[in-house]
Amino acid sequence: MKQLVKIHNLQDFEHAARKHLPRPLFGYIANSAEEGYTHAANRSAFDAYGLMPRAMVDVSSIALETELLGTRYQAPFGIAPMGISALSAYRGDIVQARAAAGEGLPMILSGSSLIPLEEVLEVGETDWFQAYLPGTLEEIEALLARVEKAGYRHLVITVDYAVPPNSDNNRKSGFSSPLRPSLRLAFDGLTRPRWLFGTFLRTLYRHGLPHFENNYATRGIAVMSKNVTRDFSGRRHLQWEYLERVRALWPGKLIVKGILNPTDAKRVEALGGDAVIVSNHGGRQLDYSPAALEALPAVVEAVEHIPVMIDSGFRRGTDVIKALALGARFAFIGRPMNYAAAVAGEAGVRHALRLLREEVERDMALLGVTDIHHLGREHLIERRAPAPR
Repeated sequence: MKQLVKIHNLQDFEHAARKHLPRPLFGYIANSAEEGYTHAANRSAFDAYGLMPRAMVDVSSIALETELLGTRYQAPFGIAPMGISALSAYRGDIVQARAAAGEGLPMILSGSSLIPLEEVLEVGETDWFQAYLPGTLEEIEALLARVEKAGYRHLVITVDYAVPPNSDNNRKSGFSSPLRPSLRLAFDGLTRPRWLFGTFLRTLYRHGLPHFENNYATRGIAVMSKNVTRDFSGRRHLQWEYLERVRALWPGKLIVKGILNPTDAKRVEALGGDAVIVSNHGGRQLDYSPAALEALPAVVEAVEHIPVMIDSGFRRGTDVIKALALGARFAFIGRPMNYAAAVAGEAGVRHALRLLREEVERDMALLGVTDIHHLGREHLIERRAPAPR
């Protein structure tokens, strides 16, 4: 595709998406909480580590295959959950799921997605679903029953969303949830005709106005509404007992996402969780919380029998390598895959995944390591971290 000719790395997708997407949608994807310190720290944390290569190693074969929770994947990374992806790209959730499956990698469907989870599983071949726990046990049980019936086997519970984050940066970009019709919103759409006709109007014509399909056991509100406000309330009271109830009900793999504190990681392991994802929600929740990579080593040390995964801030193959050397089993990438889908659909996402895989493989060869499982602290040089970029 001609859109991909000038795309040489994941950062290039962001530049292309800025030109393609209406201002509110790009603003939503790129948004970070308040001053954006944690968002910037996610990137600068990688600068705290250099890489120490070995010379004259036979690197004619590099093994990237990774077993995670009983499944083998072609590389140690996948696609993180991202809400309303079907508004930034036509059938965006399915596009990402298909691309990941085609590359032998996992994709986590967001609970704030706009395509029914049953359809995404059937067409997109992903069996990972991310949920925000509803506010009552009855709603939780109903949602879990729906997810299990659909055939999902990996349930990712995000736990860093007791209340919505400060939305001032979203308001500045013109984004709200749901979107409110306005002259400015119409203008933003008209100035991006390829998105307007290729994504928004195409979706309306073929599928009707998108709704939040998967937050609960039943369909939610429309993604665009003049008078309705999306309900984020009802989670302030959630405690570990609710997660214990989820473990008792859910027969598949239970992964807890949004862990930064090693004490919380221990709690997940103690209640029978199968894995944790170290994450600060891409810097979208609590500003000045630790960078994900900064929090990773203590979480790895805290648990004994479950794998630790990570997301937030990954853009390069060397980022993935550094996280694995610090003890992560797997990394998930969010925003760049959303941008890739917006710019070039499934082909864009596959291109993004291949670019990252090629970087990891090339960097492993230059590092003198032939198997991804052989990475360790001996391959890192600790440096004084610079100020956030």
